[in-house]
Amino acid sequence: MLEVQDLRKVYRSDRREVEALRDLTFTVDAGELVCLVGPSGCGKTTLLRCIAGLLDPTGGAVRVDGREVAGPPPGMAVVFQEYGRSLFPWMTVRDNVELPLKQKKIPKARRATLVADSLAAVGLDGTQTAYPWQLSGGMQQRVAIARAVAYEPSILLMDEPFAAVDAQTRADLEDLVRELWQRLGVTILFVTHDIDEAVYLGQRVIMLSASPTVVQDQLTVDLPAARDQLHTRADPRFTAQRTRVYEQIQAAKGRTAAQPPAPLGS
Repeated sequence: MLEVQDLRKVYRSDRREVEALRDLTFTVDAGELVCLVGPSGCGKTTLLRCIAGLLDPTGGAVRVDGREVAGPPPGMAVVFQEYGRSLFPWMTVRDNVELPLKQKKIPKARRATLVADSLAAVGLDGTQTAYPWQLSGGMQQRVAIARAVAYEPSILLMDEPFAAVDAQTRADLEDLVRELWQRLGVTILFVTHDIDEAVYLGQRVIMLSASPTVVQDQLTVDLPAARDQLHTRADPRFTAQRTRVYEQIQAAKGRTAAQPPAPLGS
C-alpha cells in the first residue's frame, strides 16, 4: 500500500543547508498498522508531510498503491497533532466532518450518513450541532478522527495525534484507533514519540535515527491482536519489546551522520 524508497529531504536557505531525511526506505502493507518512532527532531513530521504530498522531497520517491505521490493522494486522510488548528471553530462538528466530503462531491444524503456513522464510531453521538470550542481536547481530537473516518480512506496517516491530551484520554483514544482499524481494515501509519504507545498500538514498529534520518531498526510486535491497557502493558513481552525499542532510540541519538545504523533486526 505504501512504499518509501530512498527518500531524501534537504532544507536550503541562503546561509545554510540542513539534511532532514537521508535515503529513507520502508514499506507498509495493505491493512497494516505501523508505528514510526524516533528521537525528538528526527524528521518524523517532515517524513509524514512528504508521504501526504504536502512537501516535495529532494530525492527518492513515495508510492501509494503503486502510484508515485506528487500531491495529496486520493484515498488518504491525515490526522494532525494540533487538532485545534485542524478544526474550524466557526463551523459545527457536523460541518467540520462533512467539509472534505463536499470537496469529494459526495451526494448530500450519503454525506449525512457518513457523518452520523463516523461520529457514532468515535463515541460522539449527539454532538453534531456543537462547536469545537465547546468540546474538551479529547473530544475535539475524536472529531478530527471522525472526519478522517468519514472520508473512507484506504490509508490513514496520524501525526502524534494524542500528544496534547491527558493520559487517560490518550489511553481511550489509543483503544479507539485499534478498534477502528480492526473494524474498517484501513492501513494506518502512526507517528509517535511515545515508545510505549508505539508498541501497544502497532503490528510493527519502525525506529528512526537522529537527523539526518534513516531507518535504525524494525520490530514485529509479538502481542495478541486483542489488547487492553491493563493486561497488555503488564505482559512480559510488552516490557521486553518496549525495552528493545528504547535501546534502539537511545542508540539512534548517539549515531552521527558518519556512522551507519545497525543492520535491521539485529
